[in-house]
Amino acid sequence: MRSHNRTLQRCDLVAMRATFASILTICCLSVGAEPVAVELGKSTLPSGAGLAADAAATNLETQQPAIIFVDDFESGQLGARWDEARNPNGNVLSLATFDDDSAPVGSQSLKVSAHLGQDTGGGLTKWFPSSPQVFVRFYTRFVSDCDYVHHFVTLRANRSLTGKDRWSGFGGAGDRPQGDQRFSTALEPWGNWRKWPAPGRWNFYSYWHEMTASPDGRYWGNAFRPEQQAGIPKDRWICCEFMLRHNTPGQPNGEQAYWIDGQLRGHWQGINWRTDEALQANALTLESYVTDRWTENPLNVVYFDNLVIASEYIGPVTTQSDGD
Repeated sequence: MRSHNRTLQRCDLVAMRATFASILTICCLSVGAEPVAVELGKSTLPSGAGLAADAAATNLETQQPAIIFVDDFESGQLGARWDEARNPNGNVLSLATFDDDSAPVGSQSLKVSAHLGQDTGGGLTKWFPSSPQVFVRFYTRFVSDCDYVHHFVTLRANRSLTGKDRWSGFGGAGDRPQGDQRFSTALEPWGNWRKWPAPGRWNFYSYWHEMTASPDGRYWGNAFRPEQQAGIPKDRWICCEFMLRHNTPGQPNGEQAYWIDGQLRGHWQGINWRTDEALQANALTLESYVTDRWTENPLNVVYFDNLVIASEYIGPVTTQSDGD
């Protein structure tokens, strides 16, 4: 497993050194059918209250059949519910307790401390049984001096949950995947080459078989983001949720969308994620990954809490206004 982690880190370092100009806003991307941004006022996706509106995160699994996986980080056992942890030197991942009432549910959260020059941060990975549409909801909090984050929360499609195909959706930075091998999408902060204050603004970072090439001819990921969006606030909990809807193999009827504090921020349709039914979004990595490309702060701390994976819209624990 350690050798696999080193391979992933090398792939990420190659991607880090690539020309970031390759990351383009999706307006007219794709070598096949072009993904289309849905006008938010015309989207039929839900907002506000969802599965979590009337139940605490700790009870979601027993109360809602649509729930696939939950971790509220209250058990006291770091990563016990996950399949893999990346915790360099044992000092990147920890459990933190908030003494005030700011935590969305409970008092304990996952703390990720990335030390520039010593490690690239770390995180947790979970493989899970997929569904036609996958929703991922989590709470996050950036401390006041947190700098830019390179990678964040990633949903990956693997050909299987077992054997070598369990890893088919990992790695491959700089290469366009085959339609029957892998695809991925990540909800991440994007700093626009330091033009926006850290940590930046929310952004989908996606790999799939019809993605657009970079100016250097390689494939370093395409971005989906709204034209106008406020910056990400620090020192407060933010409810983030994103959705991926699988396409009929070979047809451009896939989708993705994301919500911040229960408000739909972006919705895209017409995505041909895959060409094979066996390829499904079935692994999630919850992490804060930093590099020295844009990050200068020696210590960058991000908190996570109340992670839920479901086949239906989850929504905030309690609905809240989006003041950012």
